[in-house]
Amino acid sequence: MLRSALIAASFLFALTAIARDDDKKEPAKLTLDLAGSVDDEKLASAAPESSVIASQKEWDKLAEAWGIKGTAKVDFDKELIVVTTTRGSRLTLSTRLDDKGDLLVLGLSTRDLRPGFRYAIKTASREGVKTVKGKPLPKE
Repeated sequence: MLRSALIAASFLFALTAIARDDDKKEPAKLTLDLAGSVDDEKLASAAPESSVIASQKEWDKLAEAWGIKGTAKVDFDKELIVVTTTRGSRLTLSTRLDDKGDLLVLGLSTRDLRPGFRYAIKTASREGVKTVKGKPLPKE
């Protein structure tokens, strides 16, 4: 009984220490976390082939093509914009950086096709990124 109580107390102490450490950490700041829909399917071709935007000029061009208003400025020295599209009704975007510095952009969507297209756009840290899907980063 005493052993169980000591184990429980140790566990609670560890959780409290972890919670205190987490309180000190700043949450990751996303300058962009957008999702939307565009009626004209042809405009999906404006999405970058690499799924990554590495310059403000390219970001402004895409935002204008898709009618995205009031976008934040992105510090492209520190971040990249990742983009994915689908004709399905729902879309989730995630990224993964492997141990070789290859950034994978992953889009998961529903299979129900709808008119137009949906997009998801987020920022990703540029730190450690050497390639995107095995190819060099897009030119700035």
